[in-house]
Amino acid sequence: MAPFVLPALLRRSRAARACAPDRLDFHLRKRLVAADGPVTLDVALSLSRGESLALLGPSGTGKTSLLRLLAGLLPADDGHVAAFGRLWLDCAAGIDLPARRRRAGLVFQDYALFPNMSVRGNVRFALPRGVPSSRADQLLELVGLAGLADRAPGRLSGGQQQRLALARALAAEPELLLLDEPLSALDGALRRELQEALAALRARQRTTLILVTHDPAEALRLADRAVLLEAGAVVADGSPAALFGADAADAPLLLAGRVLVCETAADGSPRYRIESQGRQCLARVAPGTVLAPGDGVLLSAGDWRATPLAARRP
Repeated sequence: MAPFVLPALLRRSRAARACAPDRLDFHLRKRLVAADGPVTLDVALSLSRGESLALLGPSGTGKTSLLRLLAGLLPADDGHVAAFGRLWLDCAAGIDLPARRRRAGLVFQDYALFPNMSVRGNVRFALPRGVPSSRADQLLELVGLAGLADRAPGRLSGGQQQRLALARALAAEPELLLLDEPLSALDGALRRELQEALAALRARQRTTLILVTHDPAEALRLADRAVLLEAGAVVADGSPAALFGADAADAPLLLAGRVLVCETAADGSPRYRIESQGRQCLARVAPGTVLAPGDGVLLSAGDWRATPLAARRP
């Protein structure tokens, strides 16, 4: 029996050594079905406690699936998750903690609120044992819902439900906060206010944050680091300022896209048809730049100019 037991024990010991108390280390692989065909998500990253990471990239590249894998809501084909001194997942050793045993707070686009509880009840339900119930009211104040505490979630607008989902996730005091475009339904002023509140909370509690966003300005405000995914793989990894070529929170909107075809404009200059976020547009490029169908680009929405991804990698 020893020859069969020993390899598993060795694999488990290697994974256990990766469980540093102040780090999140993971390597996850998952075969996904996307609109354009199968995609193999294969991502290995390491974050320090308190670090904030923005995930960017076109739709269908695996951003939301990566969050669900980390949370334990989607089974991995292979890989491991070592989170702050504990093994959440080690496929080789047969370890797979359920979502309820992973200290991860979740805010996804589908909210998943409890319809039979009030707004306050949704937040109180998530409080750890021993935390006073007044903490729920503090969080509702933070997200601007204090005046709606007794209302049913079904009577809230989409933006209000999104804020409630954020408050409930924060109530659980997670070690890892996973956000899938949590502020996308909010207006500009409230969005900026909640961004600042999230940044302050993360600094105070040393909560590690992984944020899916399509907004470069949001990545610059909330993230220490940005990762760009293309077809399930990391194609750029660095600071948001390095990735976007900007160091201010009012950076121009940049979208990841892919070249479909080169066309000729009325003046004879080339224009490239770019697919981004399920939509198409015609974009210019800098003089001397030549793109081919299938090339990945960053598209500046300010002047609709496409820049090859390789030129923007840190």
